[in-house]
Amino acid sequence: MRTLISTAFVSLDGVMEAPGGEPGYRNSGWTFKEIEFVPEAFEIKGREQQEATAMLFGRTSYEAFSPVWPDMAEFAEYKPMPKYIVSTTLTDDRLVDNWGEQTILRSLDEVRALKETEGGPIIMHGSSALNQALSDAGLIDRYHLLVFPLLLGAGKRLFSATDKDTQKLKLVEHEAYANGLQKNVFDVVR
Repeated sequence: MRTLISTAFVSLDGVMEAPGGEPGYRNSGWTFKEIEFVPEAFEIKGREQQEATAMLFGRTSYEAFSPVWPDMAEFAEYKPMPKYIVSTTLTDDRLVDNWGEQTILRSLDEVRALKETEGGPIIMHGSSALNQALSDAGLIDRYHLLVFPLLLGAGKRLFSATDKDTQKLKLVEHEAYANGLQKNVFDVVR
């Protein structure tokens, strides 16, 4: 079974955000404007490109990343990887032409089936609604979290507020940086 890794920038109170910000709440843009940049804290982002063999997105994150990432040198290793987009509304004619193989999945059952195929890790960037649904369904195997020392209140949440059984995590890697940022890598205990 393939490992599904959720990777996110997250505030201490669980708000997640794409680099540079997302419209819709007053603290938008906190990932780069609130904390001093420390390059070593982002080493995990390069490692993710080396270790992943496929990418998974929700529709909104796909539509945000797909016009930009295919031509960025910083994300060149993602370009040839297969991409899977979970959406009930996205159509094939809305997929970008220059980002390798792309497949639309219509349900969590299709994500479950993808995980049962041969191959290496699948990385999921952002995708808050999909993240919550996959976590609630027990389909995420690992979390790569860069935790920012901020309390934001409003914003998209990494985890749902669903009343569910406790999901235990095992800390397998961690580091704290001079700017207060923390890297936490958790495996989901099954």
